[in-house]
Amino acid sequence: MNVAFVDTSCLVAIAFGESGFKAVQRRLKTFDILLASSLLEAELMAACVRERVQTPEMASLSWVTPNRRLTAELSRVLEAGYVRGADAWHLATALYVAPNPSELVFVSLDLAQSKVAKLIGFRT
Repeated sequence: MNVAFVDTSCLVAIAFGESGFKAVQRRLKTFDILLASSLLEAELMAACVRERVQTPEMASLSWVTPNRRLTAELSRVLEAGYVRGADAWHLATALYVAPNPSELVFVSLDLAQSKVAKLIGFRT
């Protein structure tokens, strides 16, 4: 099964019609399952309200809501490199799903987050 973890930056690019958004759409369609942190919903909806654009459909996403603190995963993320708190949360949630990060693709348009994802071992 072809599974990817999606960061908010991808859906924001689609919602705002940013440069390269069609390539992101095509790439996301290549996966059988798209996972996302439940934080994505709040980030995306807030960005769309701020910019007065319609929130894109999120029905194709499978939500990951950890049932415990992600201290170990957050530490692992931040040991690999600095990212902002929300970006660290998305990466930590992906580690929660895939403790062996080479088993999961992490899709993000955020360069700093993508760099740390690679350092952790995610396929990007």
